[in-house]
Amino acid sequence: MKKIAHLVLGVITSIGGFVEVGSISTASQAGAEFGFRLLWTIPAAAFVLAMLVEMSGRLSALSGRPYAAAVRDRFGAHYHLTLMAAELVLDFLLLAAELGGAAVAMQLVTGIDARWWLVPVGAIAWTILWLGSFSFIEDGLGLLGLVTLVFVVAAWRLHPTPSALANGLIPSLHGGDLARYTFLTVSIVGATVSPYLLNFYGSGAVEEKWTEEDLWSNRITAFVGMGFGAVVSMGTLVVAAMTLAPRQIQSDSYEQAALMFLPAFGRYAVPLFAAALGVGCLGAAVEISLDAGYVMAQGLGWPWGANKPRLETARFSGAFTLMLGASLLFAITGVDPLRLTLIAVGLTVMLMPIAVLPMLVLMNDERFVKGHRSGPVGNAILAAVTILGALLALIVVPLEILGG
Repeated sequence: MKKIAHLVLGVITSIGGFVEVGSISTASQAGAEFGFRLLWTIPAAAFVLAMLVEMSGRLSALSGRPYAAAVRDRFGAHYHLTLMAAELVLDFLLLAAELGGAAVAMQLVTGIDARWWLVPVGAIAWTILWLGSFSFIEDGLGLLGLVTLVFVVAAWRLHPTPSALANGLIPSLHGGDLARYTFLTVSIVGATVSPYLLNFYGSGAVEEKWTEEDLWSNRITAFVGMGFGAVVSMGTLVVAAMTLAPRQIQSDSYEQAALMFLPAFGRYAVPLFAAALGVGCLGAAVEISLDAGYVMAQGLGWPWGANKPRLETARFSGAFTLMLGASLLFAITGVDPLRLTLIAVGLTVMLMPIAVLPMLVLMNDERFVKGHRSGPVGNAILAAVTILGALLALIVVPLEILGG
């Protein structure tokens, strides 16, 4: 019974942790500009993410190593340092965007400029990191993140036609601005398949002492949790398609994006949007900060763990504190969190091949996964994802210029 309760909690928190600044911004822009035509990209990207997350959890449960440590052990320090440096740069940009998104949410509610809210938001995030255990951070923030289900409620209240939804789930080239269409497609992939989630999820498996007996719950949590999370993100796109697209509002700011809730919720639209944006961004900011500490500590051989006293893991604690502080200072300069998000998801796509390729090797190495190696289908899909990621990495910069 305890295992079932833990499984249900894991699925629920996966739903709550799926939607943040990247998924909200890309899905709302896609819906506002192309209606339902890009709906198919979200479940496709979520399936890839679920597959990678399941592999990360399986690797950690069987080897006792999170992804970053396994990469260092299998490929050596030089490869890992390259990957670590790239991921830390990405974490820095994503974290600044998440902090900015949370501050904008406070501005929507209070009318006070977002820059005045950045320090309080950063202080709250650091307090959670310093005082909270891993379970508190993951489960507590994940449960709060269920407020993002408001996007699904809004979509339901707007009554989209089943045929329009079905057509949106079928990939098709758009006859209009092809560069913009392709750019948003790649951006949704980058916002969904974020490399930090692989190591964060695997580190959590080590923190919670998963074993071979937990592989079944890992598989269900990965696919069901990410699947329901994708439904929330799809709800965002549907609402934007039904409210912003007919009025030709392109969702170039969070203030514009908040307007999508007006037909569904009336005077409660802005507070509800701000709650979903703020909680989602705060939760992601805490996770990204913690992931930066994990990546540095595991790569450099430092003691680490959110369940350990902070002074016993001083360098790990200093790493996530430094990342949070540096990103906060960058956000205070006034950088637009929405535009920063689109830059960050573009860089995510560029990082994807070197982040995913080691997984293909590790999941076929018995020293790490014992008798639970990936089968032919899993290997084929992972190889296809790696190749596709490499192709996307080649075109993402031109797309940023032409369609971003």
